[in-house]
Amino acid sequence: QVQVVESGGGLVQSGGSLSLSCAASGIIFSINAMDWYRQAPGKQRELVAGIISGESAVYADSVKGRFTISSDNAKNTVYLQMNSLKPEDTAVYYCHLDISGPYAKNDFWGQGTQVTVSS
Repeated sequence: QVQVVESGGGLVQSGGSLSLSCAASGIIFSINAMDWYRQAPGKQRELVAGIISGESAVYADSVKGRFTISSDNAKNTVYLQMNSLKPEDTAVYYCHLDISGPYAKNDFWGQGTQVTVSS
């Protein structure tokens, strides 16, 4: 089975920066897409940023110019650099990977990491 482990997150003041990382391990033939989602209390989970293999990154309008998604394919790792953080960025952030391998499914999720931005 694939293991997806997130790290980073925490508490930061408004205007500050945080970096998240997400590493996959196990039998992986290819990673077709890497995404970061977030879910704030009482709200639906929303896409923050994503990379589809061979294509440009996409971002939610609310984070454009502040967040940057990147990946290290050799390490099966995706990163999210978050700058100029705002209180409304407070949420649990989840990594999602679309992975091809000897599995019945392609979707794998991290455990989630809390990001809290104080005003």
